[in-house]
Order: sequence, then structure tokens, then C-alpha cells
Amino acid sequence: MVVFDPVDTAAASVKPVPRGPAASAAVHTSSGLKALRGSAAIAGVATFGCGEATGFSEMEVLARAAHAAVADAGLKMSDIDGLCTASVLSTMWPMPVTEYLGINPRYTNGTMLGGSSFVAHLLPAMMALQSGQCNAVLVCYGSTQRTSTFGRAEIAQARRVMDPQPYETPYAPIQPLSAYALATQRHMHQYGTTRRQLAEVAVAARAWAQRNPEAFLREPLSIDDVLKARMVSDPLSVRDCCLVTDGGGAFVLVRADRARDLPQKPVYVLGNATANWNRQISAMHDLTVTAASQSGREAYAMAGLTPADMNVVQLYDAFTINTLLFLEDLGFCKKGEGGAFVEGGAIAPGGRLAVNTNGGGLSCTHPGMYGIFTLIEAVRQLRGEGGERQVAGAQTALAHGNGGTLSSQSTAILGTFETL
Repeated sequence: MVVFDPVDTAAASVKPVPRGPAASAAVHTSSGLKALRGSAAIAGVATFGCGEATGFSEMEVLARAAHAAVADAGLKMSDIDGLCTASVLSTMWPMPVTEYLGINPRYTNGTMLGGSSFVAHLLPAMMALQSGQCNAVLVCYGSTQRTSTFGRAEIAQARRVMDPQPYETPYAPIQPLSAYALATQRHMHQYGTTRRQLAEVAVAARAWAQRNPEAFLREPLSIDDVLKARMVSDPLSVRDCCLVTDGGGAFVLVRADRARDLPQKPVYVLGNATANWNRQISAMHDLTVTAASQSGREAYAMAGLTPADMNVVQLYDAFTINTLLFLEDLGFCKKGEGGAFVEGGAIAPGGRLAVNTNGGGLSCTHPGMYGIFTLIEAVRQLRGEGGERQVAGAQTALAHGNGGTLSSQSTAILGTFETL
């Protein structure tokens, strides 16, 4: 991987952006961002229709989740004056959502970065709240890709037309599967990662899902089950791949002072950062290093915390390789050691690190874009609402979103009142 020297002023008038772990010295978190630490809190969360929502439209599952999240926050829909939402196919999605919910937002954000969008919406929403532009921001998403006649295959075809990748689309890869299989093969070649280690990720996710009544798949799953499962893109089997489900998710963000007067235990946003280095996986400088190495570093800096401070970790596990890459890039283990890190049930219930405690995209739900569900599960854990899967005494959580084919990455650090 090429790493540019940020202090080489003689080379060019416009300097390339440093990338990867070696660029840490070039990363700066301004005092303004640090001042935002803990300034906003998630006051309400909800999901709806996770799994199969037969008879519901994408908008309807979004609206059900949105209304439930607003009620969870002790607010009315008329109190909502900020909106963040995104859709795979609709570039103007905030407008019909505004219309359907009957709200009049003074702050609107429809930035679409794939599955990381809803984690990335946090920091701009915090700025809007702090400036006084709005008082309560609703972040919401819905998809019926499992039961709709316009499902994953049709979405993939539409993407090839609407979002063509000039160096990949002509070869008709099975995206996003082909891209993640490529990254997996490279990690295996470069670091000796094995399929058995990848299977550990899927088995751990299922073990958490068995403790979650909302999870779509709760049947027992063994290492051998994963290894013997139907191969879909070597070296990934069907059990290395996320679910295809319906589902809606939403949360409400308010200023910290207001959150204290609302009925639910506030969960404060301590840090948030987003990084995007590429769209096509063929444009990555190194298939084993993602922009999470930047977003994580900046989010930790804003929060004033480290990986060792995290009690629970919610990662966007569209494929088993994602979990290994993000554990490495977010600092929980060294690069190349993700496979060894997860061995022996280390990220399963009772392991050294609680990862994807709802079952993740591999076993709980994955309605097209999963990022919002990482935040919802993190909030539920910090509130102590995890039931059988609750991590005792959890006060800090990391939620990480991934978009595209290891393209956009967004990291959020959340905490309880004790962490302020």
C-alpha cells in the first residue's frame, strides 16, 4: 500500500490524503468536534418487521419503526423537526418520507453512503441540534427486499444501471458477493486466515441470535455446518453471507439536556467519524485494510476512548470477512490477527469480547442496509434491555457501519451517563 507523506510540501501544491494505519499522525480531531462529545443522546429506538413483513411496503415498515421510536422517546411525531433517511433506489427519499410521516423538518439529510449511511448521519445531526436548527432528529430506514416483488436480484440489476462501476461492471461480477470473496481470498493468502476461522464468526453470531427473540435465524449452527454449507463464491459459503430479510429501524436524537427529561435512559454519542476511500473494491489500495482504520481512529479521538474501553461491539457483518477486517481496523487486534482473535468462541456469548449481540446481519436481520441496526442494538445494550443476551454492566459501545463493497465506513462510540 502506498502511503503519502503529509508534510512533503515540495512534491505538489495539492497533497494526497494519507490512508491506512500508517497515516495516524496525519489525523486531527478539532476542538470543535471534541466539544460535541456527549452533546446529543439517542432517546428512542425501535424496529419493525425484521424477518418477513408480508403485505407491508418499504415505506410502511419504515413508518411503523419511526412511530415506535418516537413514542419510545416520549415524543409525538409533531415534535420531530429533523429527518435523516436514505434508500437504495430513491435519490429523493427524504421527501416522500417527510410526506408520509406528516412532518415539517427544518433539518433534512438524505446522504446515501450505503449501509453506513445511518451511522454517518449522527455527526451532522449533532451539529444541527447544537446550532439550534432543530430539536429532535428522526433517523429511519425500511426495506421489504425479502417479500417484495422487487427484491435483491432486481435491486442488483438496477444498481448496475444506476451506479455502474467502470472497471468491474463489464465483467458481470455477482455483487456484492464477488467483491467480498475477493477480499476474503486476499486475507487468507496474505495472513493465513482459514475458513474455519471465518466459520467462528458465523457460529458466534448464531449463538447470540439464539438469545434474541427478534432474530430471524435461531437454529443451532456449528463450525462444520458452515464449512459444509453450499459454496456461493469461493471461499464464502451461504452461511458466510448475510441474511435477506425485511425490516425497519429508527432512532431519535436530541440534545443531551433534553434527553435527561425524557422517559428512557439516555445513550450519549461520544464520538462519530466517517471515511470513504473508494467505491469499487478494485480501487482499494489494499484489500485487507478498510477506511474503518480512519473512521475508528477519529471516532476514538473524539470520544477520548480506546478499543480497550469498549464493553460491546456492533459490527456490520454482511459477510464473515467483514467482522475480521473491522476487528483489525478498529484496533481490537493487529492486522492479520482477526482469524486467531475469534477462535474458540472469543466473540460469542461468554467470550473475551461481546460482538454483534443481536445476532448481526448473519443471523438477526439484514434488510439491504444494516447500519441502523448496529446503533439500535448498541442502545438496547447500554439501556440494559438485552434480555438473555444482555452484557452485564455495559457502559460503552462501538457501532460500525459499512457501505458499498468495503467502500464507506462510519464508526460511532456511545456511552451511558457514567462515561460523560
